[in-house]
Amino acid sequence: MGELWYGGKIYTMKEEGEQVESIYTEDGIIVAVGTKEALYKKYKQSIEKELDLQGGTMLPGLVDSHMHVIGHGERLMRLDLSACTSYKDMLEAVKKRVEITPVGEWIIGEGWNENQFTDTKEVQRFELDILSQEHPILLKRVCRHAMLVNSYVLEMAKVHEGLSPKGGKLGRTPDGVLNGLLYERAQDLLHDIIPENTEEYLEQALSVSIEDCWRHGLVGCHTEDLNYYGGFNRTYKTFEKVIKQQQRPFKAHLLVHHGVIEELQEYKETGTKYIEFGAMKIFADGSLGGRTALLSEPYTDMPSTNGVAVFEREELAALVKKARDLGLAVAVHAIGDLAFEYVVEAIETYPPKVGLHDRIIHCQVLREDLIQRAKELPVILDIQPVFVTADYPSVIEKLGEERMKFSYAWKTLMKEGFICAGGSDAPIESVNPFVGIYGAVARKSLLQPSDKVYGPHERLTMFEAVGLYTKGSASAIHRQNSRGMIAPGYEADFTILERDIFDIGEEELLALQVMKTVVDGIVVYEKN
Repeated sequence: MGELWYGGKIYTMKEEGEQVESIYTEDGIIVAVGTKEALYKKYKQSIEKELDLQGGTMLPGLVDSHMHVIGHGERLMRLDLSACTSYKDMLEAVKKRVEITPVGEWIIGEGWNENQFTDTKEVQRFELDILSQEHPILLKRVCRHAMLVNSYVLEMAKVHEGLSPKGGKLGRTPDGVLNGLLYERAQDLLHDIIPENTEEYLEQALSVSIEDCWRHGLVGCHTEDLNYYGGFNRTYKTFEKVIKQQQRPFKAHLLVHHGVIEELQEYKETGTKYIEFGAMKIFADGSLGGRTALLSEPYTDMPSTNGVAVFEREELAALVKKARDLGLAVAVHAIGDLAFEYVVEAIETYPPKVGLHDRIIHCQVLREDLIQRAKELPVILDIQPVFVTADYPSVIEKLGEERMKFSYAWKTLMKEGFICAGGSDAPIESVNPFVGIYGAVARKSLLQPSDKVYGPHERLTMFEAVGLYTKGSASAIHRQNSRGMIAPGYEADFTILERDIFDIGEEELLALQVMKTVVDGIVVYEKN
């Protein structure tokens, strides 16, 4: 028995502006599209439900191509610092948490961003020490490539001024004293002292995250979590319990961190329609916010550094070869142009087997020569348009005007023929896909709202931007023939909006509401 969907605008996303009047679905698959009258006449004996869209707009189900889905749930559950517009506000939020937290228990905050602080850009452990010397305090920067801790934590972890961690760095004051900031792999120094999360905590975080994704119209995501919560087995079992056993339909495509890739062999046959394994994930560099993204030239506002190579050229190439030996593609985080160069060089040396493609994630700072080299490779670019709303205008100070020509250059990349997928990098940024779409079409800052458009020649059309989260996300995982469009034979995943996204102003995107989210024909979210 099946379902007949009608009563609104239904965009197929096959071609710009293409609509159908009605859809007939069975067992989670689109069987036919056409007029309501024709479909009703043909399938009337099989129609079990008739679903009126009540004037809403239906799109293929939106998918976030890059996030950390358990981490997103953690951000919703923990001390959220993302709204703090000053250092004073952040310290006050931590102080309030100290007052209600038993002595000795961890205080973990998420999402601080000095770029939106109005009082200072310098954060240091000494102010945290004033708040408490009896609680370990750990505050994760919005990018998660840096964290701030108090002296209590440094002492627990035996972090001292003589350390120089490989693939990372310790923040210091001008006179060389540790300031409590840990960048990139320096954060691993805390691995043995941070308490392990309980299974119940992980299940709650994933459940909260999935429900929030549904609320924002997401039917699935590509996520990387398996290396962070007590290991591959423990984290994978969380996905199995929450999605499979608790029957929460959500299509989770799991990238596998290189640090736990050997364990994949034991589990790769256990994947399901809702939990599947993807490429091997590698980090080539850090973030622009923490000035750890690896650049070919020094940062304009800090000439003493050009970022951090999480792995040197040879090391990165060796990891790519390891993936090839396992028959896998790679998905590599590369924000700076030198990191992108390392990745391109490694893929040129060790290309994937025929039929596979690699994924380069973020691709924020590029050069024309790198774009031309990458065009010759079997790669898909996984971009985060939401970064435009959060990184400007401060990123111009870091990079200088000259480098902006090929930075956040989404339109250029698409014109050059790259297939691009769209993600949020949540919990780093908002999981709301319409904020990302706004970043792609408006290219305006949300931190310093104005009419200023950053790189107007790189603006995408609404159709191109929506395509990042539909056809683009499907293509990234070789599902372009079954997901990302509304057509016979495709999965019945739909995002139903209150308004027509192709007929509203760009500023209205930020208030756009989801009426229903549908996964395999099942309504998993419905706005009250």
